[in-house]
Amino acid sequence: MSSAIHIANDIPTSPISADLAAGRKRLESAWNGIIPGIVLVAMITAVAFSAHNVSGFALFSPMILAVVAGTIYSNVLGLPAHAKAGIAFSQKRLLRFAIVLLGFQLTFGQVSGIGLGGVGIVAATLGATFLFTVALGKLIGVDAKLAQLIAAGTSICGASAIVATNIVTDARDEDVTYAVAAITLFGTIAMLGFPLLAPVFGLDQHAFGLWAGASIHEVAQVIGAGFQNGSQAGETATVAKLTRVAMLAPMVIALGVMARRGSSDASGARPPLPWFVAAFVAVVALNSLIAIPAQIHSAIALAAQIMLTMGLAAMGLQADISGLRSRGLRPLMLAFSAFIFIGCFSLMLVKFV
Repeated sequence: MSSAIHIANDIPTSPISADLAAGRKRLESAWNGIIPGIVLVAMITAVAFSAHNVSGFALFSPMILAVVAGTIYSNVLGLPAHAKAGIAFSQKRLLRFAIVLLGFQLTFGQVSGIGLGGVGIVAATLGATFLFTVALGKLIGVDAKLAQLIAAGTSICGASAIVATNIVTDARDEDVTYAVAAITLFGTIAMLGFPLLAPVFGLDQHAFGLWAGASIHEVAQVIGAGFQNGSQAGETATVAKLTRVAMLAPMVIALGVMARRGSSDASGARPPLPWFVAAFVAVVALNSLIAIPAQIHSAIALAAQIMLTMGLAAMGLQADISGLRSRGLRPLMLAFSAFIFIGCFSLMLVKFV
């Protein structure tokens, strides 16, 4: 019996089995390496969602609160070394999938709801604001990558656009945090102030909804401002804003092309192709063709929000406050100027076009 056991133990392991075992060990090691970071990011995310339900914080989306909470945590308590891999996973992988899932919030039919003129106003406002912000940033000496993040956040859809843009611009985490903070500040001012200006400018519900949707930064801020002036204004504002969200795809593609053309890397390496943008467009098309049950649609929307919040929590965890201070007030002035420009430019189009 002992000799049989000895012979069985001497049977060589096949190369395929050895490769499978080695691959399984590498996968387990990689997964175990990211778990601590994901747990930390999930804790910050839970704090953000809980704070959002507290009176006084409801004006701010969980994404914004997650950036703040992550930044405070890392700069006060420090960032554990064993959590870095999971934080990086949350910042990159989860964000890309979240942006794809955002496509389920939009259909091509919704875009047509504001009419060809409304789509033209949204597109013209987006393009003019982006170009104005980038040009002004160059003029006053703001870093080009940070200026692009502020331009995207102002002209398209706030924090989500900043995240998507950063995938091709590859700015510093501190720049992302700065851009999100600035966009949140002026978007909140717009959400609270624009409804008060509707009667001053003689805007009916449709016109105000179009103005709010074309100019206010975050989706939640647009909804908050729009419905303050009536249900028709809220619905028009939401559709106009989602039309801006749909334009995220061509904008990111254009920035990716610009980044490749302007690359000084002698090796000819290219920035990562924005595959998630193509997936986003495909999801919008799918959502336009197939009626998705309301419960599933709500679950997808919640999953996208959670993943976006986790991604921004990860960015906050890696942000260095000293790096934010080093940027000075110029980027803040750039964000303020972009805020004034998009409000005035879109209002002019709504009133006179």
